[in-house]
Amino acid sequence: MAGRLPWNIGGRSRHGRHIQLPVYEKPRTPSRERLTNDSYDESDYDEYSTTSSPEIGNSRHTSTTSSLVVPILAKPRLPVPRGAGRPYFYRLPNKVVRYLCFGLVSFIVLLILTLARASQNENRAHAEGRIGKKPPAPHIWESYPYLTRYYGGIRNLVPGTQNKPEYPRAEDELPLDKLGFVQGIQTPETTAAQRRSAPLSKEFAAHPQSVFKATPETLNECFLDSEKKVRVPAIRYYDGRPNGFPDAILGSSELFGFPDDICFERYGRYSPYGLGYSARSGGLGTGEHGDREGFESTWEKVPRVDWKSMNWAEIQRQCYVSNAARYKPLPARQPMPHGFFVDEGKAAKSLSVHDTTLDERPQPVTGNPEKDKLAEPLTEEGPKEAKGNVLPRTAVVVRCWDEFFWKEEDVMNMRSLIAELALASGGRYDVHLLVQVKNDAANPIWADSDTYKRRIEESIPAEFRGIVTLWTETQMLALYQGIFDLWTRGPDLPIHGVYRGLQMAMQYFAYQHPEYDYFWQWEMDIRYTGHYYDLFSKMERWTKEQPRKGLWERNARFYLPSVHGSWEDFKQMARVQTEMGVKGADNMWEGVPGAEKDPQRSRGDKPIWGPERPKDPKDWYDADNDPTPPTTYEKDKYVWGVGEEADYITFNPMFDPEHTSWGLADDITGYNEGDGNGKPPRRANIITASRMSRRLLLTMHKETAFLKHHAFPEMWPGSVALHHGFKAVFVPHPLYVDREWPTEVLAQTLNNGKNGASGGSRTSVFGDREHNLEGLTWFYRSAFSPRLYRRWLGLSVDNVGGEEFELIVDESKNGSSVQEMRGGEGRMCLPPMLVHPVKDVELPVEELLPEVTIPESDPAA
Repeated sequence: MAGRLPWNIGGRSRHGRHIQLPVYEKPRTPSRERLTNDSYDESDYDEYSTTSSPEIGNSRHTSTTSSLVVPILAKPRLPVPRGAGRPYFYRLPNKVVRYLCFGLVSFIVLLILTLARASQNENRAHAEGRIGKKPPAPHIWESYPYLTRYYGGIRNLVPGTQNKPEYPRAEDELPLDKLGFVQGIQTPETTAAQRRSAPLSKEFAAHPQSVFKATPETLNECFLDSEKKVRVPAIRYYDGRPNGFPDAILGSSELFGFPDDICFERYGRYSPYGLGYSARSGGLGTGEHGDREGFESTWEKVPRVDWKSMNWAEIQRQCYVSNAARYKPLPARQPMPHGFFVDEGKAAKSLSVHDTTLDERPQPVTGNPEKDKLAEPLTEEGPKEAKGNVLPRTAVVVRCWDEFFWKEEDVMNMRSLIAELALASGGRYDVHLLVQVKNDAANPIWADSDTYKRRIEESIPAEFRGIVTLWTETQMLALYQGIFDLWTRGPDLPIHGVYRGLQMAMQYFAYQHPEYDYFWQWEMDIRYTGHYYDLFSKMERWTKEQPRKGLWERNARFYLPSVHGSWEDFKQMARVQTEMGVKGADNMWEGVPGAEKDPQRSRGDKPIWGPERPKDPKDWYDADNDPTPPTTYEKDKYVWGVGEEADYITFNPMFDPEHTSWGLADDITGYNEGDGNGKPPRRANIITASRMSRRLLLTMHKETAFLKHHAFPEMWPGSVALHHGFKAVFVPHPLYVDREWPTEVLAQTLNNGKNGASGGSRTSVFGDREHNLEGLTWFYRSAFSPRLYRRWLGLSVDNVGGEEFELIVDESKNGSSVQEMRGGEGRMCLPPMLVHPVKDVELPVEELLPEVTIPESDPAA
C-alpha cells in the first residue's frame, strides 16, 4: 500500500517500543510490611509507579529482560487484607515484678498505719486541749445592738413616771433619738456656773417603800461599839433614774415592792463603809477620783466611821442580845461526843439537840453566868413581850477559801452585808464566813487548835476573823463515807470536793447550828446595788405568800412581763401549758407519718402535787413526816401553802434536767436505778446562792450520811425538796440585759423546753445554749455584770467609764452606741439589782506612807 507507513519500521514492533520505556520498581522489604499500619496494600502504589513513572537510563534494557517487566495494561492485583498492627511490650522478669508488688503492698500498709496513728494523736491532742477548736460561728444575739442608757449619770435624772425606757419597746414604735436623752447636759463651752448640778440624795431608810417604812418593826438599835455611841451610817439614794434607763426584761420590782423609781450611785451605796476617804481616817483609801459632787452628804448626821478596829463577831453578838426577846429561845449547844470529861456534869445535855428543827427547842444553858443573865428573857415559854409572835432566825453563810485575796471592794461589800442584815434587822440575821482550807496537809487544822487559829489570822482580815468557820475536803470525806462516785468530771474533781460536794459543808454547818431555822448560802462575787435587808425580807415575805398549786410549774419558767403580762396572766399561762401541752422544737414532728409517737406529750404533763418520790421505796427517807396535800389538785383554790415559809428559795428557775444537754444532769448517785426504775425525779437551778431551811438541810445531811444519796450542788437541794414535798420557790427578781433582744425571741429562747418550760428537753436553754444568758445581770458566766459594776464604781472598761467619761462631754460622738456615748452625765446611777459575778475589782488605792515622828525642837538649843 503506497503512502502507508508500516508499523514495523526498522524491524521493531509495538511491543518492542514499549519495552524501551523506563520502568520504576520499588523494592519491598520485609521490615516495612511488618511494621506498617496502613489499611491499603503497597502493591497498588508500586503498580501505579511502574506504569506512570518513566525513568531515563533504563533504555538500555534488552528484550531479554522484557518478560520480567510488568506491562502497562497489566491487571491490578487486589489488596490482601491484613490485621492491624499491634504494639509489642517488653515483659519484665518475674523477679522484678515480685519486688515491685511487694514494695507497693508495703507502701499501702505503711500509709494506713501512719494515718491511723495520726488520727489517734490528733484525738488525744483535742482531748487534752493542745489543739484549739475552730472559732464557732457568731451567735444570733451578737448581731443585736448594745443598749446605751445603763451608763447615764446623776446629772441626767428624770422621775420614774417620765422616763421613756430605751428597752423593751414595741416593734411598731418609731426609732429612738438617743441624743435626745442627753439634751440639756453641759457642753465643753458651758461655764461652771451654768453646769447642771447634781440633785440632793436622801436616806434610804426614810423612803416610803423601804422595808423600814412599809413594814416597820419595833427593835432596839444596834451600834458598832460596845459603848453604843457609833451608829451605822445610812446609805443614800437619788429620786428618779437616768433618762432612758431600760426596764428590767426579766422579773419584776412591783411583785416584791422594791422601789422602782430610785437609783444608787457608788458613794451613796458604799461611803458609809469606807469608800471615798483616807485609810488614816479609818476608810479604805480608795474612791477618791472621778465625780465627787455631793458625796459628803453621807456624813451630815453621823461622823465618819473608823473601821480599822471593828470586830464583827462581837458587834453581831451584842446586837442579838439587845433584841433577844424578839426571837425564839436559843437551844443548848452541845459539844461533840468525844469521850469522858470530868467537868461536863453541869453541861450534859441530850445530843439530839443537833437534830431538832424549828419548834423543837430545849431551854438554853450556856454555863456562862454573865451571858445567862443577858439571855434571861429566853425561857421555854418564849419572850414575854413577844409571846405568840416570836421570829425565826437566819444565818447568812458566805462561801470563801483560805487563799482568797481580799481587796478593798470585797471588804466594803462584806461590811455592807453585815451592817444591813445583822444590825439593821436587830439580830434577825447573823453573817458567817464558811472558809475552805484547800491544803490541809500543809495546814493540819484538825490536829491543833493553834494551827486552826493561825490559818484564820493568815487568810482573813482582822475585822472578820471572829465569824469564820473552817472546813476541808478530807473532813467531808470522813463525814460522808461510802458514796459511790460517778467521776462525772474526771479524777481531779471528786464528789467530796468543793466543785461537786459544795453542799456537804452547808449540811454539816446546819447540823452544828440548831439556833438557826434558815440558812442563806451566799457567794463572795455577788453584789446588790440596793439595801440587803430590803432585798432579803421582801423576797422571804413574797415566797411565804405563794400557794403550792402550780408552784413547781411556775418555778420552771422565766417570767418576762413585757411578753407574759401580769403575774396572774403568767400563772394562768403556766397552768394551761402544763395541762394542755405546747408544740415546740422538741415535739414539732409529732403527727407526721413515720415519726415516733409519744402520747404523753400531746396531753401535757401531770402537775406536781405533793412529794414526787423515787420509784424504789428503799430510796425513801423519813417519808412519814413529809407534808401531804390536804385535798386534791382540782379542789384546791390556791390555798395550800399560803402563809407557809419556803424551804428552798432560788434566784433562777428550777428546771427538769432530764433530756437536756446540761453536762451534770446525770451527776446523781446512791439511788436504785435498776429494775426499770431509772434515775429519780430531780430539779436543778444554776447558781447555788439560795435559802434553805434547816429541815431541808438536815434531810440532805442524813440522806447523804445514811442512804449515800447525793447529787451535784445545783441539783441536790431542789431534788430533795421535790422528793419530800417541801415548799420550793423561784424568785423572779429584776434582771437586765445588755442588748436589744426582740422580746418575743428572748422569751422563746429562755422557755424553749418541754411544754413551755425552761428544761425537760434537748432544746432547753440550760446546757449547750447557755450562751444566750451571758448578757444578763445574773448568771455565773455573765459578761455584762462585771462591766456594768466596774463602770458604776467609776472605772474605765473598754474605754467607757472613768473620771473623764463622768465629767467631760465629747461632742464628736453621736451617742449611737456605748463606745459613741458623749459622757458628762456624772456618776452612774443604778436601780436596786443583783449583780453576779463580780470578781477581782481593782480600785486605785492611796499609798500608805510610814508615819514620821518629828522630834520637838529645843528652844534653848
